[in-house]
Amino acid sequence: MAEIHIRNAAKTYGKTTIMQGIDLHVANGEFVVILGPSGCGKSSLLRMIAGLEDISEGEIDIGGTVVNALEPRERGCAMVFQNYALYPHMTVAENIGYALKVARVPKAERQARVAATAASVGLADLLDRRPGQLSGGQRQRVAMARAIIREPKVFLFDEPLSNLDAKLRVQMRHEIRKIHNRIGATSIFVTHDQHEGMTLADRLVVMNKGTIEQVGTPAEVYDRPASLYVAGFIGSPAMNFLPGRYDAARRGVVLEDGRCLPISSVHGLADGQLVHLGIRPEHARLVPQGQGLFDARVDLIEELGAARLCNLMFEDIPFCVLTDDRPDLRAGAAVAVQFPPEKAHIFDAVTGRRLDQSGVRDSRMAPSLTV
Repeated sequence: MAEIHIRNAAKTYGKTTIMQGIDLHVANGEFVVILGPSGCGKSSLLRMIAGLEDISEGEIDIGGTVVNALEPRERGCAMVFQNYALYPHMTVAENIGYALKVARVPKAERQARVAATAASVGLADLLDRRPGQLSGGQRQRVAMARAIIREPKVFLFDEPLSNLDAKLRVQMRHEIRKIHNRIGATSIFVTHDQHEGMTLADRLVVMNKGTIEQVGTPAEVYDRPASLYVAGFIGSPAMNFLPGRYDAARRGVVLEDGRCLPISSVHGLADGQLVHLGIRPEHARLVPQGQGLFDARVDLIEELGAARLCNLMFEDIPFCVLTDDRPDLRAGAAVAVQFPPEKAHIFDAVTGRRLDQSGVRDSRMAPSLTV
């Protein structure tokens, strides 16, 4: 195992800067997920740690050694790729043990280690097969076994589940996390899939346009997103946002229709300051028209089986409510929306940064909608 310290890292291509000001510490044995959309710099950062791309500025420290100038093989990292990168002409056993063969590990020891590693990832009965005879999940396990057998300081995963179907991705997420718990190696996992990030990570690193937006546990990032970007990216369905301005005299956020939602004091909030009030769909509920914080009309109902997603329109603003109730509503129906004050989030409309607050002060909750 090894700690990783990344200090003021940057990456440029000619005059184009794609990443800058990256500071990150990964503790011994920690499983960190770097999460973000395509093009945010997450894979480039992983490849810089592995030594597959040069770092333009700053430094990367692995296990107490600055590795900027070291070759990939000298960094003690093992990487699992999206496309598996297996040798098609080799058997599973030969693929897993290839690094040991190159290192001239004696054959008997190599075979014993291959067998033990294959058993740890459920491949003991497939050692004589070739990659073309395996399913996608089995091939990904071979790639993981090939990394595990090297006993590296650090595991690096570059979107390894992207090529799998939805059901198999869930199974492989569970397997990857169980393997990590058993081995305890320091791991960094890159993905654009928030479900993978939330379920796998000890800590999430949310990236946007080459910078880190927020670092925290999955619960911290979900419960207290640091910015509009994080709030909109984490959570499915996405958080709702209502634009408004702070009215000091009325001590609340005035929405576009003139309605004022009272809030508790927010540090540094100025009179007239433009803000966005956020509420997650699962924290809102439908109530009879006129009995909520604001009225809206039903635009579309999506049936999800265990829940129902009600897409509403408030003025010209879309607003979603996720509910396990089954109200008999049709498009155009008039309803109202209510949510617990403590579940509200407030963000600066200019900077997009979170403003700390305890939420809407009015704790009145109307009865649930029954129709």
